[in-house]
Amino acid sequence: MEIKKIIEQDFIIDRLTNSILNTISGDSFQTEISLLTKNDLKNISKKNEWNFNWKSEFDDIKKEVYKLTIEHNPTIIQGLLSLTIESDHVFMDLLESSPFNIGKTKLYEGVAGNLVAYACKLSFQKGYDGFVAFTAKTQLIEHYEKTLGAFHFKNQRMIIETTASKFLVEKYFKN
Repeated sequence: MEIKKIIEQDFIIDRLTNSILNTISGDSFQTEISLLTKNDLKNISKKNEWNFNWKSEFDDIKKEVYKLTIEHNPTIIQGLLSLTIESDHVFMDLLESSPFNIGKTKLYEGVAGNLVAYACKLSFQKGYDGFVAFTAKTQLIEHYEKTLGAFHFKNQRMIIETTASKFLVEKYFKN
């Protein structure tokens, strides 16, 4: 039997924005979320400062991997999200902002929030009332409770329920 490695999420919600914000100019940019392609993987590696093995996420047939890009600029990936569609909720397996969107010198704020909001939107579309789950690093549980409205279920499992999910979807996806 295959042992599934649980990845503890350690993304930081820097700010909940209406899109993503350039930290230098303060300009807001609308985003698009689409499925990651095999061609996209060429530049997504540890060599290019990504922290996780996105090829293995992409190759896992149980998972869907999405990329966040700025509208009309589909070649520069702002962040990635790996999801599993369960029978009654969406599970966020992995979320990572692009290397240039992490830390004190990040270029854009709102990337992680945008990707979480997309998982919530997908949950509503699948008829799961916005329920999204993920496994958090212990030290970030309180951060996710405060920033995402998630609640601590048990161990390190976090759940985003309908109300919090609806808030995130309305924040990022106005249409």
